[in-house]
Amino acid sequence: MTISHDTIDNVPPLSPDKLEHEISRIIPRRNAQNARPQQQIPPMPDYVEHREGVSQVGSLSAEAVVREYEAAAKEMEAMGTELIDAARKCEMMTAEVHKTMALVQATATAYREDAKKMFTRIEECALLSEHVRKTCEEMRNRIAAVPALQE
Repeated sequence: MTISHDTIDNVPPLSPDKLEHEISRIIPRRNAQNARPQQQIPPMPDYVEHREGVSQVGSLSAEAVVREYEAAAKEMEAMGTELIDAARKCEMMTAEVHKTMALVQATATAYREDAKKMFTRIEECALLSEHVRKTCEEMRNRIAAVPALQE
């Protein structure tokens, strides 16, 4: 089906009232119980105001856009507040990390001191064992030499 200019020109104009009536015939109105509660429209921000001579459509469009921008700006500010809270938590965590690192460093130093003590003790034991071994060997040699002198 093709539509010509003649067909469009022959269509009678449709009034808004008649259009609303046609739509309500096709889509039944909801009763008051099933109707959604109307959303509260926030007031327009203080940083804008309507100019003289702007049409109602232009005015409503501008209000809708500025409200959306304002809602986004408030979300950004809320996100900034959450970010500041997260930064505070990070600062507290960083302070705890510094305390923990001080404890870790002190523990590492104590381990090194214990390692040095153990190292020294083991070497002292090794020297003592070597001294005992030499002393035992000398005593064995003396004991072995004594009977040879008595014969």
